[in-house]
This record gives sequence, structure tokens and C-alpha cells, in this order.
Amino acid sequence: MNSHQSSPRRVVILGSTGSIGTQALDVIDSRRDRFQVVGLAAGGSDVALFARQVLDFQPQVVALAKATAGQDLQLALYAEAKQRGWNEGSFQLPRILLGPDAATELARMDCDVVLNGITGSAGLLPTLAALETGTTLALANKESLVIGGRLVTEAAAPGQIVAVDSEHSAFAQCLRSGRADEVRRLVLTASGGPFRGRSREELADVTVEQALAHPSWDMGRVVTINSSTLVNKGLELLEAWLLYGVDLDDITVVVHPGSIVHSMVEFHDGATIAQVSPPDMRLPIALGLAWPDRVEDASRPNDWTSPVQWIFEPLDDEAFPAVELARRCGRAAGSAPAVFNAANEVCVDAFCDGRIGYLDIVDTVAAVVDEHLGLAGREGGHITDEQMSVEKVLAADAWARSRAEELAFGTKG
Repeated sequence: MNSHQSSPRRVVILGSTGSIGTQALDVIDSRRDRFQVVGLAAGGSDVALFARQVLDFQPQVVALAKATAGQDLQLALYAEAKQRGWNEGSFQLPRILLGPDAATELARMDCDVVLNGITGSAGLLPTLAALETGTTLALANKESLVIGGRLVTEAAAPGQIVAVDSEHSAFAQCLRSGRADEVRRLVLTASGGPFRGRSREELADVTVEQALAHPSWDMGRVVTINSSTLVNKGLELLEAWLLYGVDLDDITVVVHPGSIVHSMVEFHDGATIAQVSPPDMRLPIALGLAWPDRVEDASRPNDWTSPVQWIFEPLDDEAFPAVELARRCGRAAGSAPAVFNAANEVCVDAFCDGRIGYLDIVDTVAAVVDEHLGLAGREGGHITDEQMSVEKVLAADAWARSRAEELAFGTKG
């Protein structure tokens, strides 16, 4: 029996044309009795898709980060409406917000849930804006939590942030099985990406196409490359540490290529509780939108009529050093995680553009992090949790991007 509210939950989706956003709208589409889309935000690179979403869900307000895309959107809306055979006046244009602050303004809208599916550090200000209003934040933009650190966790009321990452949604579900003081450790699963089992030497000549061929998940470019380097797992380790209050040393990463066990919680009596389902982001997205309730048939369940093997392997930190680098950044706290994330975003672009090699991605990130930590107290140097502010975090982010660009241009791929 469902315990969800009788009136639809009003939802704002940030990053609606991306992987998370499109799947969220897919979840909502067949459940209009449970969810009502009141706001949509996108970058503006795919105005035609955005126009279709606007007409399908008819939100009151929409936002585009591209300041010049307003007229393009209006034209796309009229063209899409004409293609559907709608008469002029049969639909109402939403209020349109434009510019780099548009998603942040939309995040403050009166609603029940803000789903932040923006990619990268651009999600930080919208995350903080949603938390300020007291709205439930369904967080798929792990970067905003990682770079914002205590700024984000201290702005959030207990239970206000609901994780949408499959691993962190798994933790939230497993943690229902016991009290916080009964938890011994979190076991964070990693598929191992397309290069599981390769040595560092065997990764030297990896191509962009190979790095984008993830065996389990269909994701955007940055997240897919991050999954291959395991930077994504490093970010997830930091996210779990910030969300669930478990020491960094009590979070173990284990390779599970089947992507069926999404993560586990080990309790102090020796019991381990796992969350198991096929790799389908619609399940954690639906949970994020409806939390603490479940959404019936959000995803197909496991097929227990066929034989299946679950494989778990230790992580090869020599071939994939990104997780331990992230753990080091977490121990330093303050601005270090922001520098880790920012340098990586630049290096992923540099790799995809052919400016650096595959191994140079994490090597360059490590060089930028080392330099940042060594400059403590000087320009571009590390700041502590106590010194943190949004302005200082964004300044550290900008410094790391600039330094990574310099190093990437100086490194031949």
C-alpha cells in the first residue's frame, strides 16, 4: 500500500536535457498523479529537446544558462507546437529565465523537490539555493557536495539531501537496517569500468572511444570518462563521507563488475546489508523524487530464474590511483576536494581534445592537488574548513582549472 501524499509532488529539474534529467522525466511521465513538473533548467545546447520537454510537461518557469538562447527557445516552442498540430494560443509560454544564474534562481522556486542533475561544479550555487529554501534536494550533482563540503552539509537540515547516485541511494536504503552507531563501514562498489584488470602500463595508449565505452551504464561524457579512471569513485567516496558521517578510512571501495550490488553497509555485529537491482538509474531517481516512499515499478527487478555470479575484487590502486588521491583530499578537507574536481574536469576535456594522454588525466590532477596543498597560506593555496566560503571555494576552483590548463598544454598526449 502506498503512503504517498494525495496531491502531486511539485518537482523542479535542473539539467533536464542531460542523462539524469531525461530519465527523471521518463519516471514522471507515466506517474503524473504523483509528480508535477513546475520548473525545468538546462544549459541551452539542445534547445529543440528542451522545447519538447517544455511542451510535454508545461512547467510554469524554465531556465537556460545560455543567455542568448531565449529567442531560440521561443522559436523552437512554436515550431514544436506547430508540428504537433496545436493551434496558436493552445499552450502558454512559461516564464523564461536566462543566464548563468538562471538555474540558481529556479532552484529557489516554491516546490517540493529540486532534482539537481547538473554536471560539474556549476551545480554548487543551485544546490545551496535549494537548501536555503528548505526544499528537499534530490542530489545527482555530487560535485556540488564534494566541492562545497561543509558549506553544503551545514546548510542542509537533517534528511534534506536525498542522494540520487545509485551507490548513495543504496547506502540510504541499507542504513535503514540499523542505527548509525551500529555501522562499522560502508562498502562502495565500483564496476571497474572498461579497463578493469589492466595494469598501469596497459592503460598508456587508451583512446577516447575506448574510455567512453562503459560496460554497464549509459552516462554523459564527463561521468563516463570519470568512471573509467575511477575519479568518479573518488568523488563518490567523498560524497558518502559527507552525507553519512562515516570516517574516510571506514569506506572501502570494492570492484563489482556486474553492477548489480549497488553498495553495502557492514554493521558491527558482522552483518552486511546490500541493495541489489539491475543497473537502471530510474530506481534511485524515483526514490530521490519520492523519498522516503518507493515508486512502484520504477525499474525491473532482478531475474532470479537464471544462474548468476556476483564477483567482488579488490581495487588496484596502482593502476587506478584516483580513489586514494580523493581520500587524501578528503583528509585535507577545505578546498582540496574542489581542486581535485576542477582539475579533473579540465583534464577530461584535454584528453577528449587529444591534448593529453589517458594516464595524464589523474597524474595531472595529482600534480595540481600537490601544488595546492603546498601553497597553503599563499595565493592558490589550500584553505581549511574553518576558512571556507563560497567565494573562496569558487576561487580555488578557478585556480585549479587555470593550473590544470597550463599543465595540460605543457603535456604531450
